[in-house]
Parts: sequence; structure tokens; C-alpha cells
Amino acid sequence: MRSSLNLILILVLILVLMCSAAAAQNSATAKSAEKPVAGNTVNLPSEATVNAFMQQTFGYETQISWKISSIKPAPVPGLAQVDVILANPQGQQLSRFYVTPDGDHAVIGDIIPFGAKPFDPARKTLEKGITGPSRGPKNAAVTIVEFGDLQCPACKAAQPAIESLIASEPDARFVFQNFPLEMHNWAAKGAAYADCVAQASNDAFWKFIAKTYETQSDITAENADEKLTALADGAGVKGADIAVCASTPVPKAHVEASLALGKSVNVTGTPTLFINGRSIGNVSQVPASSLKALVDFAAKQGK
Repeated sequence: MRSSLNLILILVLILVLMCSAAAAQNSATAKSAEKPVAGNTVNLPSEATVNAFMQQTFGYETQISWKISSIKPAPVPGLAQVDVILANPQGQQLSRFYVTPDGDHAVIGDIIPFGAKPFDPARKTLEKGITGPSRGPKNAAVTIVEFGDLQCPACKAAQPAIESLIASEPDARFVFQNFPLEMHNWAAKGAAYADCVAQASNDAFWKFIAKTYETQSDITAENADEKLTALADGAGVKGADIAVCASTPVPKAHVEASLALGKSVNVTGTPTLFINGRSIGNVSQVPASSLKALVDFAAKQGK
């Protein structure tokens, strides 16, 4: 689902940009004079403009709908970042594009860190901010952080690869951070239950998320409390107590802090892994040998 919707967005935006490139080049000087940008000043497009752009881009395809998630300054000064939830009958996916300072161009793709040590900023941010349940030595040379959503099919698909990686790297530390996506109707509740299970027992937490992924397709917004309570019981903690805990403000605050942490290191989808600050997406599509090589490389760099 992720790749198909993103491919559609990429192809259509490329056509739009190609068609407007010549006219934009002729008017660039005039436009920049009309809309000056200095320092971190950002000209944010309005929701009406974004919706009009999406209508012009996808209006021909009646099965595609969208919802604007956010319009905000991008990590790079001058650019506006637009997050849109695209949907078709097969599912939903968060997609992102950037609007240039002149307001006349959209840019797609990832903004990635650059420099002699490009992953250090994210690594340091995560080292200060991670609070999720963990496995492995706390003073490990390598810390692997997963931002996951218990309702996310891609997270379920990636679990065998992640578990295999953890088993092959006993000297690494692994941390799970809740990152429920707003497009999923019981993910936030699942994250609250997971947080409460983790508070009760670190060992029970790993059993809980494994069984939640295993039975993911059986859980709905209507039966989530019943199913998640039973899964907590099966993990070795008292489900009724976990259900009470999940309804309180404490786990919600923990989940919101985890979401904020993920967003601060540019997490846009799940699952996203960080290996000493290096972001890895589409985990299930990365060969196991490559994941292990990344961890081993990070261990050597960390010494």
C-alpha cells in the first residue's frame, strides 16, 4: 500500500513539476521579490491551497481521497512541510511533500542528514528521549530503536526480521517506542495498553506486542478493549488492571511523548528503526544480512 500510493504521488508530481518548470524559471526573480524569505521565515500554504492542489493532482482518480494531517515549517529553513493521508480501497498511507519558498513548487523525497557524522544528531536526541521498554545491555555500543504501531500491517510483517536481528545481536540494546498513526482507529488505544503492560512487567510487554501483532486482523475499534484486555491476561499480567490503567491520562501522556520524540527525528511511518541514529524504513524489505551488517558497522563506529 505504501509503495503504490507513494509511486502514484511521485509520478503525478513529477509531471506537474515538469510542466511548470519552464514558466517557473522565467518568473523566478519576480516571484522571489514578491515573496521574500529570510532566515527561518516560512510561507506556509493554506489548507485551501493544499486541497486545491490535491484536487488538481488526484481529482481524476475517484477512488483516491485525502486528508491534510499537517502544514508546518520543514526541518530545512524556508521550506514548508505538508503531510497528507492518502487513501484508496486498499488502505491508507501518510505521504509528505515540501513546498518551496516561492510557493510555486512541490518537492518530494526524504530530507536526509549530511556531514562527517550525519547520524549523530538523531542518535543523541534518541539517547536523551527514549523511555520505552528495552532488551539488552543498557551500556551497549549499539542501540536499536523501533517506532511501531500495533495496528500497522507493515509492522506486523517486519516483526520476524526485527526479532531475527535482535537474536543475532545479543550485545545490542533494543528499545520499542509507541508511534500510533492517526489513520488507524484502535492504534492509540493499543499503545496505551502496551504502555500499561510495560509499566507492570517488561517481560510481559514483549509477549503482549507479539500476540497483538499475531491477532491484529481480529481486533477492531469496537472490540479493542475486550481483545487487548485478554491479550494482557495472556501475557502474564492482570488484564482488568491494565484496562483501567489504559483509560487514565498517564499512558496517554507517555504515548504523546513518544510520538513527539519520533517526530523530532523525522519519523513519518511505521515501522521505522534507528541503528545508532541511522534511520531504516521498509524493514521487512531489507535483507537480514544487511540489517546485521548495519548493526555490526555501528558497533565498530561506536568503539
